[in-house]
Amino acid sequence: MVEQKEEINLDEIDESEIPTQIPAKFVNSRVIVFNPLYASYLYVKERFFGAPLGISKPRLEYFSKPSELSLIEAYYLLKKGRITITDNDGKILTEKAFYEKAIEIHDKFEEKYTIYNDLREKGYIPRPGLKFGADFVVYKKGPGLEHSPFIVHVLPHDSNISAVGIVRAGRLATSVRKKFVIANPSTTSYYFFEWFKP
Repeated sequence: MVEQKEEINLDEIDESEIPTQIPAKFVNSRVIVFNPLYASYLYVKERFFGAPLGISKPRLEYFSKPSELSLIEAYYLLKKGRITITDNDGKILTEKAFYEKAIEIHDKFEEKYTIYNDLREKGYIPRPGLKFGADFVVYKKGPGLEHSPFIVHVLPHDSNISAVGIVRAGRLATSVRKKFVIANPSTTSYYFFEWFKP
């Protein structure tokens, strides 16, 4: 067995070495890209898809670890024909089968996917925003290249948010130098909140 070398320059990779549909596996409610070359390619060349396992702040270079795609990222890439997803039995999941699994596992999956897809199509890079208490943290260029300017909370049209909830989210956003955005998936519209001292 040939050992894969650790130092790989992704700029020197022949694109033909990367399959049109990168294989991923659905394992215990997670989607994993096990091949480090493919995982690195999705992150570096395809604009920040996935999170390498065991690396909190990946650099824009090859990493020798598998990566985990969020269910939303995986569904986006699946719909674009960039990945295939197999289950534990090696069966390829269709878009519909994966979607049905995702909505069972992930709260507000459909609403969050609508906003994620819209942001990606507009050229933004949405990443999971849990550490900021939001659904997404959104970049213009990408993590490691800039600080994200926005945190986005997806609220379906029939949701309620209190004034205190808005103030709390806004203060958190301000403390980390970001704008707080509420996204309405039914109209694909965005409401920006900016706090300033009087």
